[in-house]
Amino acid sequence: MVNQNLTATEIGFTHEDFAALLDKYDYHFSPGDVVPGTVFSIEPRGALIDIGAKTAAYIPIQEMSINRVDSPEEVLQSNETREFFILTDENEDGQLTLSIRRIEYMRAWERVRQLQAEDATVRSGVFATNRGGALVRIEGLRGFIPGSHISTRKPKEELVGEDLPLKFLEVDEERNRLVLSHRRALVERKMNRLEVGEVVIGTVRGIKPYGAFIDIGGVSGLLHISEISHEHIDTPHSVFNVNDEVKVMIIDLDAERGRISLSTKQLEPEPGDMIKNRDLVYDKAEEMAAKYREQLLAKQQGATAAAAPAEVIADEDIPPATELEEDIPPATELEEDIPPAAELEEDIPVVAEIEAEIPAATETEEEIPAATETEEEVPAVPAAIEE
Repeated sequence: MVNQNLTATEIGFTHEDFAALLDKYDYHFSPGDVVPGTVFSIEPRGALIDIGAKTAAYIPIQEMSINRVDSPEEVLQSNETREFFILTDENEDGQLTLSIRRIEYMRAWERVRQLQAEDATVRSGVFATNRGGALVRIEGLRGFIPGSHISTRKPKEELVGEDLPLKFLEVDEERNRLVLSHRRALVERKMNRLEVGEVVIGTVRGIKPYGAFIDIGGVSGLLHISEISHEHIDTPHSVFNVNDEVKVMIIDLDAERGRISLSTKQLEPEPGDMIKNRDLVYDKAEEMAAKYREQLLAKQQGATAAAAPAEVIADEDIPPATELEEDIPPATELEEDIPPAAELEEDIPVVAEIEAEIPAATETEEEIPAATETEEEVPAVPAAIEE
C-alpha cells in the first residue's frame, strides 16, 4: 500500500525546483534571431506563435508579409510551423514580437544583389509614378526608375500598369535604395543588333549645346558636337533641328553605361561637307563607313601583331651574361640620349572622353523612395497568453 503522507522532503522535488529547472532549460531569444515557431492562435489583427518561450510570441498583421495583408489567414494557418524573425525584445509581460516580413526582405535583398551581379534584365509592372520617375516592385522590394532612365514617348502617368524590361543601376540595402533603368535595358537589347561602323537612320529628338540626341529605333544615341563635322561648329542648332531625319554612323557602343556614340564627321567625303553639302554626305555614307571599318580593322590587326610574342631564340645563340655586360655602356651614357619627360609629354595628345549628359541615377536623393516602405506603427500587443 502506498503511503499517502509523504512530505516534500521525502519527495525531494518542490515547485521551486521545477521552476528552477524550467529556467535552466529555457531558451534565450534576442532581436534579430530567426527561430522556428508554430501558430498557436489567430487573432483579428495578428497571431500568437509558440516558439518555445514561456509566453506565446505575437506577430502583428503588418509584419506577416512583404506585401499588403488584409487578413492573417492570407498568410498563416492554425498549427502551421515556419520560420519567424524576432523583431523586439520581451515586453513587460515577457512577450516577444515576431516578423515574417523581415525574413522576406532579407531574402529579397539577397536575390536582387545576385541579379545585379549577373547583370540580369528583369521585368516589372509600374504601379505608381511621381515627379521624379516611376515605381515598380522587384522581388517584393519597391524599385525606382528615374525619369531620365525611362525610354518611352508616353507621359509618365500613362505607364501605370505597363510591364517594362529593366536593368539594375543601384542596389544598396544599407541606404534602402533600389534604382533601375528602362533605357539601359532597351539600349542593351538594341546594341545586340548594332555594330561599330554601321550606318543607321535616326531622328533628332533633342539638341543641347554639346550635341544632338538621335533616336535610332527606340533608343537614344549622342552625336557630340565634335563628331558633327571636321570643321568647327559653334552650336548643333546651326546644323540640325528637332525632328530632322539624319544618317549617322555608330562609333562606340557602351553596354555597361547604356550609351551609343554617333558620328557624321566620319562620313564626310571632304572636311566641312556636313555643313556645305549634307546630301552628299548621306549619299556617300555607306562608302565612307566601309573605309572607316577598314581603318578600324587595320588598327585592330596592328594592335594584335604588336601584342604577339617575340620570336623564340635558341639557347645556343644567347651569349653568357658576363659577355653581354662588356658591351653595355654605363648608365650615365644612356641617360644622355633620353629626353626629359616634359619633352615627351608635349607630343602626347590629350584624348577627351565624349559622354552623353545622362543624370546620375542617384542625383536627387530626396526624390528616390525607399525600397522598403515606411513601417506602420506596431499595434499594442494583446495580453500575454501563458502556455
